[in-house]
Amino acid sequence: MFGWVAGFFTYETTKSVVVKSWSVGIINRVAQLLIIIYFVGWVFVHEKAYQVRDTGIESAVMTKVKGFGFFSDNLMDVADYVMPAQGTSVFCIITAMYITANQTQGTCPEHDSKFNCTTDLDCEEHKYSNLGDGIKTGKCITEVDRCEMLGWCPAENDTQEIKPMEEAKNFTIFIKNSIRFPLFNVIRGNIKQSTNLSCLFDPINNTDCPIFRVADVLKYADEDFENISTKGGEIGINIAWVCNLDFHVDNCKPKYSFTRLDSAFKNSKISRGYNFRFAKYFRSEDGQEYRTLHKAFAIRFDILVSGTAGKFNLIPTVINVVAAGTSVGLATVLCDIILLNFLKGAKQYKAKKFEEVSESFSMSPSLDLDTKCSQMTIKQEEMSSNNSGAYSFGHQV
Repeated sequence: MFGWVAGFFTYETTKSVVVKSWSVGIINRVAQLLIIIYFVGWVFVHEKAYQVRDTGIESAVMTKVKGFGFFSDNLMDVADYVMPAQGTSVFCIITAMYITANQTQGTCPEHDSKFNCTTDLDCEEHKYSNLGDGIKTGKCITEVDRCEMLGWCPAENDTQEIKPMEEAKNFTIFIKNSIRFPLFNVIRGNIKQSTNLSCLFDPINNTDCPIFRVADVLKYADEDFENISTKGGEIGINIAWVCNLDFHVDNCKPKYSFTRLDSAFKNSKISRGYNFRFAKYFRSEDGQEYRTLHKAFAIRFDILVSGTAGKFNLIPTVINVVAAGTSVGLATVLCDIILLNFLKGAKQYKAKKFEEVSESFSMSPSLDLDTKCSQMTIKQEEMSSNNSGAYSFGHQV
């Protein structure tokens, strides 16, 4: 038991082998330097690994659009061209519409040419189709060579040419964004007390302004108003809060970026752009209900908020410093691989680095404890006097 306890409380150290080789030495120092540069430049400076981070951002967005335009000689204001009207983070600005007025429920011919017919048999195959403007009755109206449908009549005609509302390019979008980082209890907003609300956002000269001109947003997203206003599309306004809380909280500001979210379909022949339908309902004095149907082509805006905040903390700092110090030792592993496998004198290096120790003598049972201890002491003294534990040899490269 005493021997086990004495063996447990010992310290073992590795033997140092000094290799006098310019090539291996240069490789070793270059590898160490690269590792240090990586940790200092990337891990600590760029990634700020000494900080604790909060990515669970809480955000609220309110929007408001302003502007007037003309469509089909009718004046359009915000209540006419913005959907929905609540001012949420997702809204649409209508730029073009097909309007079908005074629709009432009844039977009438379909308008689309895909429902051409000469007999009722031609309409039977469309009887359970969900395409078109209503339920197909299976009858053919021979006067116009179209299948009959039951629904809101007259059917919508969306083949006529329409001109978009050109004034929409000068509409303005006001964005109010409030965020909170719960880990640090930091609350920020994108509007300063000194902000002049008659400003317009500029990515260079006026980055703090929360008011965006529609044409400018499209330009920043590499889009053209004339191309997107006819068939519609989806634009993303990204608000990124990247805050270093080691500095004053006033330096925590949003950065805006813009992109077209439906760019994969902007040249598609099957499903291009963005459109939707809505109706305004009326009732005549005699109780007859009728409506005006609108097929709207719109630019849909999505306000996307993301963010991360970081602040110095001792725990990640210590962890990454230890990781950096440990990683420097990888240079030694690399040099050992080179020395043991690729350079001349590898056998000599192996002989110095690795030693096989076998039991040189067996202890006789007749020896008493004092004799054993004295022999072990002599062996230890011989080792300590003749073997320093370090070797140095020149290496021919």
